[in-house]
Amino acid sequence: MNVTTISKFRKNAKNYFDQVMDDKDVLLITRNDGQTVVVMTLDDYNSKVETDYLNSSLANRKHLEKSIADAQAGKLKQHDLIES
Repeated sequence: MNVTTISKFRKNAKNYFDQVMDDKDVLLITRNDGQTVVVMTLDDYNSKVETDYLNSSLANRKHLEKSIADAQAGKLKQHDLIES
């Protein structure tokens, strides 16, 4: 995670954006009023939104955790693909 001030970001925005894209990392930009803004790639943002959605329901989260545990324990089933 990289951190910069709004003043430094304004002077070198392209390089900061390139760094976020190249490193697949987030950039925190601290504003003069003390608030902070996060810059991340759209792919990273979409992934986070999807993860949050999948974990938003307790029942779904438990189902996913059980599925992951089963997979890690080797309890896998192979199925043929259904073509439509």
